[in-house]
Amino acid sequence: MPSAHPPLIAVIGPVEPALLAAWTTHYRALGIERFHLAFHFPEHVPDAWRHQLVAASHELGITPTAVSTGPWHEHTNTHLREALREQAGTGWHLLADADEFQTYPAPLPEVIAQAEAAGSPVVGGLMLDRVAADGQLAHWSPATGLDHAFPLGGHLTHRLLHGDPRKIVLVQSGIAVASGNHRAPGHKPDPGALACVHHFKWRSGVLEDLRRRVERFSTGQWAEHTPAVRDEASRLLEHVGRHGGRIDVADPRLAFRRVALNRLPDGWAAEARTIASHWRRPTRADSRR
Repeated sequence: MPSAHPPLIAVIGPVEPALLAAWTTHYRALGIERFHLAFHFPEHVPDAWRHQLVAASHELGITPTAVSTGPWHEHTNTHLREALREQAGTGWHLLADADEFQTYPAPLPEVIAQAEAAGSPVVGGLMLDRVAADGQLAHWSPATGLDHAFPLGGHLTHRLLHGDPRKIVLVQSGIAVASGNHRAPGHKPDPGALACVHHFKWRSGVLEDLRRRVERFSTGQWAEHTPAVRDEASRLLEHVGRHGGRIDVADPRLAFRRVALNRLPDGWAAEARTIASHWRRPTRADSRR
């Protein structure tokens, strides 16, 4: 009988220790007890930051499975993730990046039971980008929390960056998952029961990360399969360049509104179904917009 609360599988980069603590607290509140984590640090990350984050993991009661350094090739995350899934064993796995906080329409055991009853080995989610009220790429304090620092949720990834907002959030062992946890080839999640994946990427420091990503993928220092990742980064950099270093939260296309981690956004089931069902990979014309 599969565990009602699956292990969490995550490959984590150089995030701030406070984000790791908030992320761990969030998933423990969902009932997660087992964390299979791999930390990977690109070459530019100072040793002190690496040691501090690994130490923070131990303080949270989590012993990392692997800690590595080196280029962040497009395949790096996938290779590390698959090693973690192998270690986690059979049953369901929960997949989440360190800046992804998932909110479900029901407790995890119920979500998994519903998928099993439908004969599906996957459960899907849809990303909702969280930003500061004024669109700044802000610092945040653990004392005030992520909901207070980034109260708005909208569709930046989907509608501005032309990225894939779909996520595989729960998957049975043995089922292949594509890079970025966006798809499970051959398996379609129920579009009427999508988790909300609150995406807290747009914090202070992200612009430097995106510029580095564009430069290293463009020069070949980091290997890529397609230019999609750096194209998305370039679109964000261009956007904030036009808006004084901020995300334009007033743009009606992005549908920013106040949301919170402890409940699904109003009308989420219909909204997520529509977006997930109609999303298509961008065309060449889209890439020039």
